[in-house]
Amino acid sequence: MKTEYINSVKKQFEYYKSVGEKTFDQLEEKYLFWQFNEDSNSIAIIVNHLWGNMKSRWNDFLTSDGEKEWRKRDLEFESVIKTKNELLEKWNDGWKCLFDALDSVNEDNFETKVYIRNQEHSILEAINRQFAHYPYHIAQIVYIGKMIKGNEWKSLTIPKGKSNEFNKDKFSKGKHKGHFSDDLKN
Repeated sequence: MKTEYINSVKKQFEYYKSVGEKTFDQLEEKYLFWQFNEDSNSIAIIVNHLWGNMKSRWNDFLTSDGEKEWRKRDLEFESVIKTKNELLEKWNDGWKCLFDALDSVNEDNFETKVYIRNQEHSILEAINRQFAHYPYHIAQIVYIGKMIKGNEWKSLTIPKGKSNEFNKDKFSKGKHKGHFSDDLKN
């Protein structure tokens, strides 16, 4: 069950990573820095925050507190990313840190207690905490992308008005294994 959980959560994280990337792909570079108002976050600011959180939480996941002393969380909400390339570098660096940490979890160390801000978490609790956090911010990225693109937005999952068609295709395959996102990756 432990290995099954880790494999499942990796697939889920991969899915949400791809949702963010599909949003980036639809936007011109300048829109990655667009803010609704002075108090709102741009996509670049959200990516910077995700990167900071991922680097802090997942570096030395099993051996050090998830809130690293070197983290400067307040700076994560400043406009420090200046180009799409820098945004993608931070995005990929954060995700690599997460996936490397998940790859380090196995049957032998699954019961290890990890700490975030000195509060004890099981590995399951620590992963679930981040699994709730990252899709929250990725949904913000998608929402900003949809606002910018308007009716030119290309659906990232099942397009509006296409649910019956999608379901018909899924049910035509009979009962089968696989991840829910397998048919949504394009």
